[in-house]
Amino acid sequence: MTADAGSATEDGARRGAFSSRKVFILAAIGSAVGLGNIWRFPYVAYENGGGAFILPYIVALITAGLPFLLMDYALGHRNRGSAPLSFARADRRIESVGWWQVGICFMIAVYYAAVIAWALQYTLFSVDKSWGDDPESFLFGDFLQAGDPGVSASVVMGVLVPLAVVWVAVLIIMALGVQKGIGATAVVFIPLLILAFTVLVVRSLFLPGAAQGLDALFSPNWSALTQTSVWAAAFGQIFFSLSVGFGIMITYASYVARKTDMTGSGLVVGLANSSFELLAGIGVFAALGFMAQASGLAVDEVASEGLGLAFVAFPTIINEAPAGALIGVLFFGSLVFAGLTSLVSVIEVVISAVRDKFELTRLSATLIVGVPAAGISLIFFSTTSGVYVLDIVDHFINRFGILAAAVASMIVLAWVARAIPGLARHMNLYGSIRLGRWWIVLVSVITPLLLGFVLVREFIEDAQTPYGDYPAWMLGVFGWGSAVAVVLIAFIVARIPWRPNTRWRFRRNPRHSEGATLMSTGAVLMMLFAMLVLWGGLGLAIYNLTRRSKAPEEHYYRDL
Repeated sequence: MTADAGSATEDGARRGAFSSRKVFILAAIGSAVGLGNIWRFPYVAYENGGGAFILPYIVALITAGLPFLLMDYALGHRNRGSAPLSFARADRRIESVGWWQVGICFMIAVYYAAVIAWALQYTLFSVDKSWGDDPESFLFGDFLQAGDPGVSASVVMGVLVPLAVVWVAVLIIMALGVQKGIGATAVVFIPLLILAFTVLVVRSLFLPGAAQGLDALFSPNWSALTQTSVWAAAFGQIFFSLSVGFGIMITYASYVARKTDMTGSGLVVGLANSSFELLAGIGVFAALGFMAQASGLAVDEVASEGLGLAFVAFPTIINEAPAGALIGVLFFGSLVFAGLTSLVSVIEVVISAVRDKFELTRLSATLIVGVPAAGISLIFFSTTSGVYVLDIVDHFINRFGILAAAVASMIVLAWVARAIPGLARHMNLYGSIRLGRWWIVLVSVITPLLLGFVLVREFIEDAQTPYGDYPAWMLGVFGWGSAVAVVLIAFIVARIPWRPNTRWRFRRNPRHSEGATLMSTGAVLMMLFAMLVLWGGLGLAIYNLTRRSKAPEEHYYRDL
């Protein structure tokens, strides 16, 4: 073994690694499958052409989602570091882009934990339907105790306690490390999530009015395909749901053994994420169809997204549905599982970067990152104003943080570092899907232009119509202020020297170098088409991956 290989082994032992490709895939799926898959995709599809939305969605997956996912994998897997270190090893001038992604992840972690805490509490509420006959009043009144928009120091104990529980669980998971913490969590929670949500979907399909809801979701409005907003929505949904562009997949890929089929793995993760979104759409709209029939309303009058869908619409459904308590436990339990695996991946981006930069142990980095994050989360999101602050930060960080950082990362890698051809060669060493000129053109030109278009649309919309009915000072501080702050902090942290033994030219061993109502025919066909393409593609991707892996996988350290 060469000196470089030995040094790489030592670095791998210090940072940690996934024990196998299967664990990595489950962890990556756990990161990608989050709350947005369950409460955002169904409504976005419904509002943008129904069944017709499947076509731009699949186009966006193929031309933007999967190529970007593979770029993140390539950068992390080749450069063997956290997001900032991976960017720095590509070109020292672009390190700040990695810290931009780290800052975004920190911001997301502090508010994302609050939503998980709400879901955890609502899992318990489901047993006896504690929200009563008016779930909306219960959510904003009895539970969140939300007053007028502003910042309050009044603590809500019903939120503080589950939020503290969530952070304690997350800190324990992170302290256990990459395999024993993150990997083990994914191995347990992802099968539970799939099982719980599948049971929920099956139960929803047998509710009266389920076909009415599915008909509303999958009936194609072909005229919607002529609207640029529909295509922008498809690209935005794919991008936000895959966990690309803010350092997660870069970090996870750095923990994977050298001789791993990363392109085949990426295909499985991408299609699994979209397949779960389709499953979520079927389950959610089957339940909304029941709600519409029970209340004598049209589906469009009960359909919603986000907090309204999860914490108002579903409790209403649970109140009316047979075995409603079971549906509630399954639904909110699924939110907890999906949220925890995503939160773990988000906070790992920050911990990994801090460890690389300052040469800290796993426990030290976990405490240095996790304790302040938990403290900020408890201070801002366990109060009567928490829901307002959360809504503003989430809106601006998602649109003007993640999206802008993603576009910037593609541009600097393609046109500043000129790293894209090298990343393609690296992925082709063991990949079952070869990345050729088509991929280089996509991630260097087409995808940045498409996502840039979505970004400009979002900016114009927010500039013309201020978000929500919030005071201007709140939008300035928690909205635009948070989006700008992560950029400024990124440039400052990038100026801090790395640990003394960080190797910039990462030399490698030469062999590793570079029911009551029937669905319409159109709705049935579009639902079957989506299932065939996404679920069939996922099955083929898994088959392709397993077929190429006749030999047992080698452990990470053995490969270096």
